[in-house]
Amino acid sequence: MSLSEQQRSRASQTPASAHLPEQHTARTGQVWLLRSRGCWAAAAALIGDSPEAAVERAELLIEAAFFTGADWDDAEGALRAAEAVVRDNRGRAAAACARGFLAYAATVLKVHDRLDEAQAALGRASAMLPPEDPARPLLDFRRGLIAHGLLGDGNAARTAYRRAHAGAEQQQDTHLLSYTWRYLGAIAQEDGNLAGARHGYAESLRLREETGFAIGVAPALAALAEVSPTAEATQLRAEARRLSRAFAGTPIWLTLD
Repeated sequence: MSLSEQQRSRASQTPASAHLPEQHTARTGQVWLLRSRGCWAAAAALIGDSPEAAVERAELLIEAAFFTGADWDDAEGALRAAEAVVRDNRGRAAAACARGFLAYAATVLKVHDRLDEAQAALGRASAMLPPEDPARPLLDFRRGLIAHGLLGDGNAARTAYRRAHAGAEQQQDTHLLSYTWRYLGAIAQEDGNLAGARHGYAESLRLREETGFAIGVAPALAALAEVSPTAEATQLRAEARRLSRAFAGTPIWLTLD
């Protein structure tokens, strides 16, 4: 079986043994399956009416806007609805963390400059969460994104990503780990540590394939291609192009040239 065939097979499966984040384990397979294939609106329609569900719905639609570059108003509306119904500090922190990511996404994709809003929202979330709260790893990761992608502060980003990675490992959150490995790989690549970058990117790809996060496989392939020998890089980019075309050019920010 060729490299592309192996990746195509793994990306199309969601093994029952894969550990998905806690929010996916209750309803779960159907919401995760839709989300992992880029059907965010359909996934959001399956979510209930509790305050926690409102935040989860907002997170799905924010992710959709980030991957597609469209429907920002839907994401904003879902987030405002969640902010209106959360009742305790943990819910408020979750909504603030979501707002920080929405503002980051809009800024990094050059839709609107919302850097100040992103920093303030994640700061509010941090102030409301105890140090060992299970929501900390995601918050740390998003603070790393802002330091890395918007402020150009590699040291602060590295620290935040490492905290997020350690927390995700402790919680066995393989989806978040697929992101922390990806960005720790990026930091390693920027430091000139190509072996460390290759390891991080390969782990990110492995976890996305194992959990069936199909919509995230193409960018993982493209990242690994950046630090791979020429022949392998050509194969990886070709498979990334195929997957991106299969998902109608999603994610829009993926560069394969």
